[in-house]
Amino acid sequence: MGSLFDLFFVASMPILKVLLITALGLFLALNRIDVLGETATHELNKVVFYVFGPALVGSNLAKTVTIKSFLTLWFMLVNVLLTFLLGSAMGWILAKLTKPPKHVKGLILASCSSGNLGNMPIIILPAMCKEKGSPFGAADVCERYGLAYASLSMAIGSVYFWLYAYNIVRISSKEAIANTGVIAETFVLNVQPETEPPLQSSEFSLQVPRLFNIFLLIKSSSRIKQCLRIISQEFNLKAVLAPSTIGAMVGFIIGTISPLRKLLMDNVATLHVVGDTSFMIGDAAIPCTTLILGANLLRGLKGSGIQVSAVMGIIAVRYIFLPVLGILIVKGAVVAGFVQSHDIFFQFVLLLQYALPPAVSIGTVTELFGAGQKECSVIMLWTNVLAPVTLTLWCTFFLWFLS
Repeated sequence: MGSLFDLFFVASMPILKVLLITALGLFLALNRIDVLGETATHELNKVVFYVFGPALVGSNLAKTVTIKSFLTLWFMLVNVLLTFLLGSAMGWILAKLTKPPKHVKGLILASCSSGNLGNMPIIILPAMCKEKGSPFGAADVCERYGLAYASLSMAIGSVYFWLYAYNIVRISSKEAIANTGVIAETFVLNVQPETEPPLQSSEFSLQVPRLFNIFLLIKSSSRIKQCLRIISQEFNLKAVLAPSTIGAMVGFIIGTISPLRKLLMDNVATLHVVGDTSFMIGDAAIPCTTLILGANLLRGLKGSGIQVSAVMGIIAVRYIFLPVLGILIVKGAVVAGFVQSHDIFFQFVLLLQYALPPAVSIGTVTELFGAGQKECSVIMLWTNVLAPVTLTLWCTFFLWFLS
């Protein structure tokens, strides 16, 4: 019993820290305080998105990820994909049972499929390493690898989110807007008419082969460009290549190219000041992100318009069904040899990815399309209010299960 209590204490301390900073963010967002009002929150969010987040992700990946280590982490790509697929399947069933409006249907699917794969692990994992009695070994080594795992999780989750969840919300929002009489945006392939004068017959016989090849080349390149432009617009490739994703790419490149790594990241490196600076900037990401989360929860207290059954269903999917399935999947991966049996910290990270609240970026997407903001705020409020309890219980169980 004492051992179980120790595990509960180790699991609860990081969650309690998150809860305290979140409560501070909510307090600062109150109208009478107005330190983190709507404008301030928006501007701080931009700084985190464009500066702090990429610095945190890139610096930690560059410091810890190498080609050899990445070959042992490849299963995280599959694991995150499975969280999206399983969550989507259960979200689809929930939408069929609750029959919500079209714009809320996409929101339910996104909330069930997309977990907070970046912010929460980045907060929880390093804090858990620092706790006395942590089963993950030396605190400094554990913290370094914890940040690397969390950074990789953030990068993978960001790509999947903007490719998948973003488009689910976009499609459902546009359908809802179209039903209210607003014409949805569409993308059409435009073929420009020919404006050049025709060739003379004497020239034609001589130039047909060459001109025909040039014509095909021009037409093909033009159509390829148009297709690429449409794909970019439809799947929002600009959002997929978000600053954190770019930071992860840069960090991965530096980490896997040994000369670059030695030049920038080693303590005795010639340009180690660059690496040290990126770490210093990245350290601001965790508290700022948590404060923003608290400020955003205030809106959920004022929100309405979504069925209680839908909110309860999302909570059940994210905090009951997905973690149970995650245990089976990770255990199966260890038995099959896809995950090293002795690396319990990596297994813990994989399990944690199934027990997280919905992604904060869902709120950004609803703001972008102007549909479902209030409903999203309510979902975020209740899932994040319950997160400290559910995460503590699941983290305790995961630690016991792995030990």
